[in-house]
Amino acid sequence: MVQSNGDRIRIGPVISDVQPAEIAGELPELVTRGGAGARFAYEEFFYGRLRNPHTRKAYRFAVHEFLGRCEQLGIDLPEVSPRQISQYLDSLDCSPSTRKQRLAALRHFFDELVVRHVVVLNPAASVRGERYQVVEGKTPDIGVENARRLLASIRTDNAVGLRDRSIIGILIYTAARVGAVARLHRQDFYDTGDQHCLHFADKGGKSREIPVRHDLQGTLFTYLAAAKLGDADGGSPLFRSADGRTGHLTNRPVTAGDIARMVKRRLRDTGLSSRLSPHSFRVTTVTDLLTQGVPLEEVQYLAGHSDPRTTRLYDRRQRRVTRNIVERISI
Repeated sequence: MVQSNGDRIRIGPVISDVQPAEIAGELPELVTRGGAGARFAYEEFFYGRLRNPHTRKAYRFAVHEFLGRCEQLGIDLPEVSPRQISQYLDSLDCSPSTRKQRLAALRHFFDELVVRHVVVLNPAASVRGERYQVVEGKTPDIGVENARRLLASIRTDNAVGLRDRSIIGILIYTAARVGAVARLHRQDFYDTGDQHCLHFADKGGKSREIPVRHDLQGTLFTYLAAAKLGDADGGSPLFRSADGRTGHLTNRPVTAGDIARMVKRRLRDTGLSSRLSPHSFRVTTVTDLLTQGVPLEEVQYLAGHSDPRTTRLYDRRQRRVTRNIVERISI
């Protein structure tokens, strides 16, 4: 069933309430009409090629939206042309990066249809994306002094405070992503003989071992003792959720969302900007190391980036230079 709301097309029962995850089990009508080859290509693309659930969700949304529009226009899969792709992209009320993502989804999807002989040519292949260059990431950095202020503000007279200080310490001193911190188990904090390390299962299937600096190591040991996790089973979560405001921990692991809410609460209590997030620590750590002259390759390794250009997006030194320049304008 296709319903329209102006230029935005959705497939599903109620357009305003349906999200991509809710239509995961439904095939677009055009795919169903395309026969066994189209159905196989659809399943192969979304469940065989795309292993990242976030990418799968975003790409499915784009494909369903576009195919819904084609169905409304009475166009079957073999009849889709670059014109329909271009008009669809032009009609989107979103950022250039989102339009580039939608185009990428359609290109890959129609590639799969070409391979399975559903269509002869990929209509999205010749459609040019917008020129969009990101020189600096959008995540604000918390800054060294504010990060120190935040750490100092956390009370450590109970297990929850020690947990929060440990988590924020890991975000700062390892530049780890919040999802990787939430996935830590007791066995992921260990002694290698000459130092203690944390083992992260990071995005993209990357496995990383990061040494733990001495002050963070001490905080973690204090937390483990307070939470009675020193001799816990290796597969148990390293960080547990809090039992309300009792100052006690449950047996349930924290999630990335739990950590994000905790950081927001700690930032608010310290009087820091609400625009800051757990990712702000990662930005500040990268900028701080580059400011000290640490080689880009070493910072890239710590951040777990495959491409040094990604690491440069975290560098906020140029913004500080610009801020100094505008303050000198004598008008």
